[in-house]
Amino acid sequence: MTLIRPTTEVADASGPGRPPGAGRAVALLVLVALGALIPLLGPSAALQDTGEAAAPGAGGIALLRTVLFAALSVAVGELFVRRLVRAVPGAPPAAPRDWAPYAAGAGFLAALGLASVVATGNLVPDSVAQVDVGGLYESREGKLALVEVNAFLAAGLCALSRRPATQVWPLTAVVVAEALRAHPATEDGALLGSGLTLVHLTCAALWTGGLLYALRILRHWRSPAAGAALLGLYARVAAVLLAAITATGVWSSLRRMPSDTILDQLTTTAYGRALLAKVLLVVAVAVLALWARIRLGRAAEPLTACSPARAEVVALGLVVAVSGALTALPLPIRW
Repeated sequence: MTLIRPTTEVADASGPGRPPGAGRAVALLVLVALGALIPLLGPSAALQDTGEAAAPGAGGIALLRTVLFAALSVAVGELFVRRLVRAVPGAPPAAPRDWAPYAAGAGFLAALGLASVVATGNLVPDSVAQVDVGGLYESREGKLALVEVNAFLAAGLCALSRRPATQVWPLTAVVVAEALRAHPATEDGALLGSGLTLVHLTCAALWTGGLLYALRILRHWRSPAAGAALLGLYARVAAVLLAAITATGVWSSLRRMPSDTILDQLTTTAYGRALLAKVLLVVAVAVLALWARIRLGRAAEPLTACSPARAEVVALGLVVAVSGALTALPLPIRW
């Protein structure tokens, strides 16, 4: 068994006149387009009938934040899985083309867009003249926005260098800046909140980007044994990541919405509705991950686990999109 179909079979499946992989590329573009609708339209849908006011340009900000999270996940995931590959006995040398430089470029543009919003007093600028770049240095939020812009730029340069593993340092700076941005110094227990977000975001990026790159690399391997070993290594780490994501997510939610009001706020506030949608998606992801783990351990052909794993990647992409929308919504009131 191999993970790559013969060329003639792929050509037949794609239809006459279509290059190999054209169907998969079209499907990917459709999924990306549909995923972009979640942060664009999600904030207004979640705010409906809640009596809460939306921030100016909430949809655009949510989309930029989604792109930033996705770019971070892709870059972190590649570094993570490369380390796992070293522990696979007899791992084939074949590897897919790195997406890290493109991810860093997308992250840089998203961070630049978010910085321009901060530079205009958290308003969407109508023209370049409204952007006060110097003002970014005068506020905590502005400085963090600049850190993210420069960090993605540095990550892209590292990805193109002879030592791409050095990306870990600027990518770490992005995670730290995001954790600090999400919890202003005026918030009660801001340091604890930043710590929870730091762990949550790191684990989520490793899980999402790691699975994506693992599936990509398996398509280049013709060794079922090595592929099963890599998926097994990833699955063991993913179980720990899921536990950490769940623990930090629940803790963070209880800090935002106290336990005696959380059930009500999950349906009556925009933040609660988006959080509920994210929880349901994470549950679906966990079920798919369990299904893949069962197939990996019990199926006659372990690499049949790739099927639920691909569905898991799609679900994780939706989680990233909902997370982007969540950041653009007003925080719930602590009753």
